[in-house]
Amino acid sequence: MSDLIDLRELTQSEFEELVASWGQAPFRARQVQKWLFKGVADFAAMTDIGKEFRKLLLEKTYVSRLFLLERQHSADGSEKFSFRLEDGAVIESVLIPETDHYTLCLSSQAGCAQNCRFCLTAQQGLHRNLSPAELINQILLVRSLIANPSTVTNLVFMGMGEPLANFSNLVKALTIILADWGLNFSSRRVTVSTAGLAPLIPALGRAVRVNLAVSLNAPNDALRRRLMPVTQKYPLAQVLEACQAFPLPPHRRITFSYVLLKGVNDSPDQARELARLLRGQRAKINLIAFNPHPDLPFGRPNPAVVQEFQDILVQAHYTTMVRESRGRDISAACGQLAGEAR
Repeated sequence: MSDLIDLRELTQSEFEELVASWGQAPFRARQVQKWLFKGVADFAAMTDIGKEFRKLLLEKTYVSRLFLLERQHSADGSEKFSFRLEDGAVIESVLIPETDHYTLCLSSQAGCAQNCRFCLTAQQGLHRNLSPAELINQILLVRSLIANPSTVTNLVFMGMGEPLANFSNLVKALTIILADWGLNFSSRRVTVSTAGLAPLIPALGRAVRVNLAVSLNAPNDALRRRLMPVTQKYPLAQVLEACQAFPLPPHRRITFSYVLLKGVNDSPDQARELARLLRGQRAKINLIAFNPHPDLPFGRPNPAVVQEFQDILVQAHYTTMVRESRGRDISAACGQLAGEAR
């Protein structure tokens, strides 16, 4: 299908230009997109599309697909979906129940090249970036599989891969996800996480309006280099300078995520060092107790240690939440995704 155009890759203006080049009226593009972003991929099911235009679409375009391999249910209500891509690569997405809605955790790459020591995805390396359509198709397919698709209101790009390492495809997908002619998500409900690719942090904020989460996991460069090799290229000072340059709307803050590893980065002194590090940032902090796995050499701190770490940050006047790990029993929690070809 390399010569065919994947219609879920197109913005509205791109699609309008395409149909105009075929001698068709631009409104035809809007007709088709209305169906595409409802999850309809079969041109024959698009009942207001004429036969001649449908024939053109079949000759020149296609709609890419994901294939569901496995759907696992956690005791806490979370669900993990394993998807096969058209080239055989496998990715995973996680649906997380909240009080009155769902949050969908999306993958941005098949595998990951960042090699964070506490992340299972890192063990497989990077297979490839996902296309804009593959990012969008995760949302559409999960919605098609649940009883109330409209309850999927929040998106977090925190699954497999480093979103900013797939920058152009991510921005294209986000443009479609946020557009009223696309998936029409609220920008307040879409979050992109990064391990700290500093130059691309302000670039993301200039390209699209979304929430930003930065994975810190250490209060100083020496420890962070051991845990996150990206620090060798982008030390903390550069990452935090980039965060200051991220265009934040009023009343919004950057989320700084911190995975607590037993005996490694969870001491009271390290909590105080983290508080000093983030001084001057419009910050809120998410603490995540490490989710153990036999293939990873770290342990989970006990709840009292987590509580003391949080208390120190709260006393330093940071909004600090301990994020509950969901889906641990199905390897769907933070750092546990590891899609493999089957």
